[in-house]
Amino acid sequence: FLGPYLIFDEDDDDKASYQPSSSSSLSLSLTTHTTMLSLTATTLKSSIFSPFTHSKTHGLSSHSITRLVNPKPFTINDSLIPASSRQAPAKQQLYQPFRPPPSPIPPKFRSLDAAGKIEVLADRMGLWFEYAPLISSLYTEGFTPPTIEELTGLSGVEQNRLIVGAQVRDSLVQSGAKPEVIAAFDTGGAELLYEIRLLSTIQRVAAAEYIVDKEFDAKGAQDLARAIKDYPHRRGDVGFRDFDYNLPGDCLSFMLYRKSREHKSTSELRTTLLEQALEVAVTEKAKKAVTRELHGETNEERAKEEEIKIIRVPVVRLRFGEVAGASSVVVLPVCKAEEGEEKLNEAPMEFEAGGEFGVVEAEKEWSRWVVLPGWDPVVAVRKGGVAVSFRDDRKVLPWNGKEEAIMVVTDREKKTVEAEDGYYLVVTESGMKLERGSVLKERGVGESLGMVVLVVRPPRDDYDDWQINDEDWD
Repeated sequence: FLGPYLIFDEDDDDKASYQPSSSSSLSLSLTTHTTMLSLTATTLKSSIFSPFTHSKTHGLSSHSITRLVNPKPFTINDSLIPASSRQAPAKQQLYQPFRPPPSPIPPKFRSLDAAGKIEVLADRMGLWFEYAPLISSLYTEGFTPPTIEELTGLSGVEQNRLIVGAQVRDSLVQSGAKPEVIAAFDTGGAELLYEIRLLSTIQRVAAAEYIVDKEFDAKGAQDLARAIKDYPHRRGDVGFRDFDYNLPGDCLSFMLYRKSREHKSTSELRTTLLEQALEVAVTEKAKKAVTRELHGETNEERAKEEEIKIIRVPVVRLRFGEVAGASSVVVLPVCKAEEGEEKLNEAPMEFEAGGEFGVVEAEKEWSRWVVLPGWDPVVAVRKGGVAVSFRDDRKVLPWNGKEEAIMVVTDREKKTVEAEDGYYLVVTESGMKLERGSVLKERGVGESLGMVVLVVRPPRDDYDDWQINDEDWD
């Protein structure tokens, strides 16, 4: 049996002809395309020797095999072709060529050489934010600020103000500031925008709108920027929570309000500052705070202030290293206020230091302890002392808080409400807090968690007056 073979035409890679052996009359044509193969077979007459056809010369009987003369062609699509035979898809190009950032120089100035840039700066050709990037471009070409000043008349301070002002303006544009606000700085806006350079992007937009609305000059813009930047550092000051940090007007009002408190109540300067603060204040709460400071307090507020002056609870602020330098210390178990009354009662009642090394021994195990200097009110608590930690003093103290953590030293041996001018730790609907003895007696409350003997504030770097004044001690 002589098998068939394929003959390829060198001039046409997409076609192949099927040539049978001399003893076969089978012809096959194969045509390939990109996505489909077509195969057509036509059988005419077969006389080839095979196990199915036998020659009479071998003494065997011959059998004829009937086949279709014109079989239907069938199609092979690309899903039947093995994956290894398919053409691999083109790989994605991972390398991306470097694209430099867009030049800040306006298109009309990009083709200028150094002499042309100096001429534009010297003649102030165009708007200030258009020729301001030319100064930085000259720096990169080797020019120094004094040289540029000599050639253009722009001093080093003016050069810096133009460069920074243009950068601030670009940030306003990218932040989506109103077009009319940006357009307001087209003429002489470098000085104004330079003053708000230290603010965040969001603060710049708000400050720019406020500057345009109030028609501030450079000094007004500088005061506004300082007020916004300084506000977070004044946490705990009187009136801090009466102003809105997100509004530039309230920030400026708070700065003026705070400055007014540095002067005597009868001074003319104090009155002027408060009037200015009231004029720029935005929220109603801020206006009320300034008005109260300007025209005086009501009878109720005055009565509350008198009550604060007779508080009998010592309030002290720790100093850094004070415990290490103390001649004697006191160790107390600590409870978190949010853990509730049950946890407070579980704290050890008896504990004392003994032995040559002053080892503290308690009646039961406890996980949190605090070491305080040997202040007299704390040393006087012989048994049942505990320190209750609070995250925010405003929710605990009946007088003005500073929005900081505090630790309240309580004597659990004195739970009965006896002293009207003393303070006791009680549980209310909002949690633990301090209440005056007279108030508790009016409500008919005769039992508390313990009498408060001391309130301790944490040390702070920016707090010079580490200990409260004599009136607060009283």
